[in-house]
Amino acid sequence: AFSGNTNADSVVYYKLQHSIKARFLRFHYTLPFISLLLGSEVVGFDGKSCLIYILNQKLMNALKDVISLKFKTMQSDGILLHREGKNGDHITLELTKGKLSLLINLGDTKTHPSNAQINITLGSLLDDQHWHSVLIEHFNNQVNFTVDKHTHHFHAKGEFNYLDLDYELSFGGIPVPGKSGTLSHRNFHGCFENIYYNEVNIIDLARRH
Repeated sequence: AFSGNTNADSVVYYKLQHSIKARFLRFHYTLPFISLLLGSEVVGFDGKSCLIYILNQKLMNALKDVISLKFKTMQSDGILLHREGKNGDHITLELTKGKLSLLINLGDTKTHPSNAQINITLGSLLDDQHWHSVLIEHFNNQVNFTVDKHTHHFHAKGEFNYLDLDYELSFGGIPVPGKSGTLSHRNFHGCFENIYYNEVNIIDLARRH
């Protein structure tokens, strides 16, 4: 028997004296909403911090972007990821009232009036302190937004190619102040697990650098 954590943020670690080989593992929880993580990449956010990844320009593909992560939180609102450009263009993944919204803003409504903003919402009651998976795929003008195996397929018009974004991607919040000046939402308070951007392990990269 092992004593586990008694809140949402602390981690209890045990190193077994001898290795164990097993076909199945079963865990019995004595309290609700307590998590156990085995060998995963996890980072916690306190509602005031964010993790910033500077993209490698040599590895960038303008026609393809794949972002995946898992999150858990008890807060109903918060920014999970954000990327913006010089003209107000931005892509934001935001938790609002327990639902997850993917916002794509082209910034200049005069130049691109027909598709200035895209807002896709999936899920509900995602602030239940359980892990939820997110996958965002952007191929050419096709956007696939998946939350816990529920997928919304969106085919953007040609204007989507005009997104002018910087080489900076932030997780857990928006750097202060945001260049666009239009977003003032609260930062994320909770945990992320296994953050990947185009197959780059962001948490592992942050730990090593």
